[in-house]
Amino acid sequence: MAMSNNNVKSNNSSKVPANRLSRFGSLASLAGRVAGGMLAEGARQLAKGNIPDKKDMLLTPGNAKRVADQLAHLRGAAMKVGQLLSMDAGDMLPPALADMLARLRSSANPMPVKQLAQVLKTEWGDNWQRHFSDFTFAPLAAASIGQVHQAYHDNGKRLAVKIQYPGVKDSIDSDIDNVATLLRISGLVPKGVDYQQLLAEAKLQLKSEADYLQEAAYLLQYRQFLVTNPHFLIPEVVMDLTTANILVMSYVEGVPIEALAERSQVERDRVMSLLFELLFRELFEFKLVQTDPNFANYQYNTTTQQLVLLDFGACRQYSDSFSQGYRQLFYAALQQDQTAMVAALTAIGFFSQAILPAQQQAVLNVVQLACEPLQQNSAFDFGQSDLALRLREAGTALSMQQNYWHSPPADAIFLHRKMGGLYLLAARLKARVNLRTLLQPYLPA
Repeated sequence: MAMSNNNVKSNNSSKVPANRLSRFGSLASLAGRVAGGMLAEGARQLAKGNIPDKKDMLLTPGNAKRVADQLAHLRGAAMKVGQLLSMDAGDMLPPALADMLARLRSSANPMPVKQLAQVLKTEWGDNWQRHFSDFTFAPLAAASIGQVHQAYHDNGKRLAVKIQYPGVKDSIDSDIDNVATLLRISGLVPKGVDYQQLLAEAKLQLKSEADYLQEAAYLLQYRQFLVTNPHFLIPEVVMDLTTANILVMSYVEGVPIEALAERSQVERDRVMSLLFELLFRELFEFKLVQTDPNFANYQYNTTTQQLVLLDFGACRQYSDSFSQGYRQLFYAALQQDQTAMVAALTAIGFFSQAILPAQQQAVLNVVQLACEPLQQNSAFDFGQSDLALRLREAGTALSMQQNYWHSPPADAIFLHRKMGGLYLLAARLKARVNLRTLLQPYLPA
């Protein structure tokens, strides 16, 4: 068997800290260095005769790099919680902190070859090479929970092998708690904000994502759902090599979805229509939604003109009542019937706690804003709209000014992240899509 090691950048790889003590030590060290950076920046501001603002002191380029680099080194939940709490797809942290964490979305330090080889030996045994005619040690991609390698099966089939970083599963709870502490002491999150429910849900979500057998099952489900749809291309699972920590799939050719920005308007519109149509099918037919809005989860095969779907770890199953609630909500929003919108939101799980009339109205305003592309029965031009920015600002105002962090159900938050991500992608591709036509089959008669 051939062992390929091309393009490995040793200065870019770093050993994943696999035990809780070393991971906590890394985060504690980070907190100290961030605090030191704040003091240094404060001293610089005072020397200039300025009164330093705590947030300005924290959000220096040096501190942003310290936080992003350390979380990229830790990988796993420490990195993922930065992505989950980022506002890039419409969540609830201040934009300044989101900017600090934005670079974590699709890059991490790969494992050194020695650590990678140990993982392969642990999962497949001493003679793991017998399964492959070639295995490339340089990863194709390295992200928060694992990295992807190219290999060739001993039967000649080209494969993509997703390998989980060691220690990720065991560190999820402690990593999220430690990062939450870091966010709290930073002063960026207002003291009155209680985001424990969101963090608890993030732990559950990450534990699900870290189970590659579960992801394989979701991937098989999506292949079944879309088996008759020629517009989508989904990898095949190689089950006899897949474990809870390694997911082996057929290699699928594709270019990054953002590369479509250089292609024709017709092609961009078609691809975004496919993605929105898939979202509605997920919510109303499958009752299973891939909720991660990361653009890296999509590629485009320019030869077959198929949309490539990758990464099914962040799938969430939704109840019939939840799905029906959104059917009623969209219909009520199109009718601009705020009484019916309140009833639908209540059925979904909003307003379960005491809420002031002004807070309730603010929620309705955000929903109405999010439904703006549905209001017109013609193509909505995402490239000419600042909708994504207005949604972000409205969401920030709702959570910070109206202090309405605590009430939205976690299921809705993850769904809204996906919807916000599609809006952002449509804006990036300057796509024009008639969402009303795509939604129409699912509205009440």
